[in-house]
Amino acid sequence: MAKKSSNAGFHSAAGLIRYFDAEEKSSLKIPPWLVVAMSIATMVLVTAAHLIYKL
Repeated sequence: MAKKSSNAGFHSAAGLIRYFDAEEKSSLKIPPWLVVAMSIATMVLVTAAHLIYKL
């Protein structure tokens, strides 16, 4: 049986890195603090709704 080439993974990973680097320039940028703030706001709203409506 023929062995698989062990260096094929590196080439495909390099292609993915190039793909994501190209996409990064045109993609929407969301600051990390906004993600944290929205998570906390969602937790507060869900907790308030639970306390108000006693679901």
